[in-house]
Amino acid sequence: MAVPFALAAGAAALSAQDVPTGPAVDTILVEGNQRLSAGQIIGTAGIALHQPTNYREIQRAITALFGTQQFDDVQAEQVDLGDGRLGLKFRVVERPLLVRWNVRGVERISEKSVADRIRIVSGRALDRSALARSVAGIDSLYRNRGYYAARVTAQQTMQPDNKVVVIFEIDEGKPVAISEVVVDGNTRYSDQDIVSEMAVRPEGFWWFRKGQFDDLKLERDLREGLPKFYGNHGFIDFQVLNDSLSVDSTSGKATLHVEVDEGAQYQIGTFEVNGNRRFSTDELAALYPFSVVEATSVKQVFNQSEWDAATERVRDLYANNGYIYAQIEAEENRRTGPGGVPLIDLRWNIREGSPATVNRIDIVGNDITHERVIREAIVILPGELFSRDRLLRSYQNISNLGYFQQPMPPPDIKPTANNVDVDVVFRVQEKRTGSINFGASIGQGTGLGAFVGLQEPNLFGRGKKGMVNFQFGRNIFDLTLSYTDPAIRESRISGTLSIYNSRQRYIVGDLGRRYQRGGSIQLGFPFFGSRYTRLFTSYGFQWITYKEGSVDLQAQYQCTNCTRSTLGFQLVRDTRIDMPFPTSGAYTSGSFEFNGGPLGGTGDYRKLDLQGKWFAPLGSLGTDPYSKTVRFLIGFTARSGFIFGDAGPFFTELYAMGGTYYGVPLRGYDEFSITPNGFDPFANSSAAASPNSFGKSYASFTTEIGARISSIFYVNTFLDAGNVYRTPTQYDPTRLFRGAGFGLALISPLGPLGLDIAYGFDKVDQFGRKAPGWKVHFKLGNFF
Repeated sequence: MAVPFALAAGAAALSAQDVPTGPAVDTILVEGNQRLSAGQIIGTAGIALHQPTNYREIQRAITALFGTQQFDDVQAEQVDLGDGRLGLKFRVVERPLLVRWNVRGVERISEKSVADRIRIVSGRALDRSALARSVAGIDSLYRNRGYYAARVTAQQTMQPDNKVVVIFEIDEGKPVAISEVVVDGNTRYSDQDIVSEMAVRPEGFWWFRKGQFDDLKLERDLREGLPKFYGNHGFIDFQVLNDSLSVDSTSGKATLHVEVDEGAQYQIGTFEVNGNRRFSTDELAALYPFSVVEATSVKQVFNQSEWDAATERVRDLYANNGYIYAQIEAEENRRTGPGGVPLIDLRWNIREGSPATVNRIDIVGNDITHERVIREAIVILPGELFSRDRLLRSYQNISNLGYFQQPMPPPDIKPTANNVDVDVVFRVQEKRTGSINFGASIGQGTGLGAFVGLQEPNLFGRGKKGMVNFQFGRNIFDLTLSYTDPAIRESRISGTLSIYNSRQRYIVGDLGRRYQRGGSIQLGFPFFGSRYTRLFTSYGFQWITYKEGSVDLQAQYQCTNCTRSTLGFQLVRDTRIDMPFPTSGAYTSGSFEFNGGPLGGTGDYRKLDLQGKWFAPLGSLGTDPYSKTVRFLIGFTARSGFIFGDAGPFFTELYAMGGTYYGVPLRGYDEFSITPNGFDPFANSSAAASPNSFGKSYASFTTEIGARISSIFYVNTFLDAGNVYRTPTQYDPTRLFRGAGFGLALISPLGPLGLDIAYGFDKVDQFGRKAPGWKVHFKLGNFF
């Protein structure tokens, strides 16, 4: 920047008090501008014409022009206009206009991650400092991921009219591979023990042990992972003193050096609770994770994670009883005990405050769904003490309705004017609930088919459900219409009406053809006012015809225009959350059906079915209870059924076991392979079933460990066990066939998909010799 202007001469001779007044500027000229007009530049400079001007005003004008970030250079000089008049000329060099930028050479890191580090903006003058920050940011990103050999350059290609295109050329090079981790200062735990607690590990024999360096993972290891590991073993003064990486530029191998100070191992000393009034000391001490002993009598090492978890349980206890403003401070005092043993005295200092009452509950965003439908799902009520657990359960119940976008935002808790009570606000966003579904289906022994369905689970915004479902194919024709009202005339009584007409030809077991038409009506009542338990009563009537099938089945179960008249009762309790793949809660049901007898019809029997499904969380990725993170769970399912009396020709009401297409599933085995006579080695997809394939009682159990990836994707590993028995008196849940495997489930646009691969442990061959083996089970369609 140059200021060759006469007014600047003699500036060193200024007095300490005054700046000399220069001559007046009669004209301002601009030279070198292309994109910006002279008027814009003169206006930004702010020099007043025909007014005395000094050097400071010129310097301010130049600073203002640079501040627009439109110029690479600005100079001001004096121009003699003659007749004693002076002019001021600004010579400018405009920055080029950035047309666009691109990234080349990105392979091992996502292009989005690289683009997030770029700070220049297309359509504006090129900001050279932002360009330099962008290069540095990309270089830092690669170094953090272990690519120390990466090189980043920004190539500028000039275009006509002073425009420019910037290309970020990236040579990623090879990532640094850690060949060894050396730990200094450790005496209690070996280098191998410490490295096993880190995410950054040296390369190993197996292909997945690449030893790739990641600076972000290393930082978490040193700041969180190792302090947590040592803190859980009593070393709460543990520190990472230093870390460094020695890289061999030739081989790309590196040695990670970590220097630590383990500190002393603390044992449990005394324990106190101060400030508690709502809960007694004994009640709170029940949450204390350690024994209250001195180190000289019993050696009990302090565990930081257990102490933190216990403190959080105390917070939850207060929050679930209205004390949401309670402050629980976990105090840890170090001291030296007898014999120089380091002890830590623990104390909970509690400031309870006043309990909060729920003042009001607001629902925001329900443009379609009536408020009554949502409030039926809310278990926390105005006027009662605030409870964090009941608030979370209310949130989960609203999510389970399936009417709103997921994930829902967490509820807002707003203090009222008295700063004690609270208002609760649930925010929802409606989603389109009605749908027309179509796709392929396979299952129930009818083979490949298709389905078309029209369903609306939230008719008129009142939670009523209407469904028309049509399945068709070579072996199936099934038309079903149903309507469900969960609150008849705004009461807590529900009702369902269904009618159907179907034709099915079974391709498994040579079961033949079945024609049935009929309908049913069901009423549901809250069981003693319970929110989660309902008693259902139902009545159904069917006309059924069986034709064809294997010779054995024809001889015993042929039926033309038989009728089945059924009166049923069912008690259901459902507390599951995160449907359709529940992560906690339980589903238990018991149903009893009267068929025939005084009701009329062809058969004369009673049917009892019992079922229980229990789910418990094992953990999640993330700690926010309202977020839809990956959640891990353990589940257990137990099912049993009994038929008393004569089922007549209705052999499909009897129990068959094996496979997944028909009857009671038992993965790892073929359809109809589990019989009252034991395992049938001749049963397969093409073998014919016989009357001996069916029983009047069964037992089935499943244990699974799963991961709910999202509301549409679930993976698990499982253990199945089950058996079918000829009569209820032969029921023996200790005599079971076992299978185990893993599977996945996906809610797709074509309907639910399921794939299980299972190993049957108790298979035998035709000579009775053990022949365990794998089997793949696949299901597609709207009956998964």
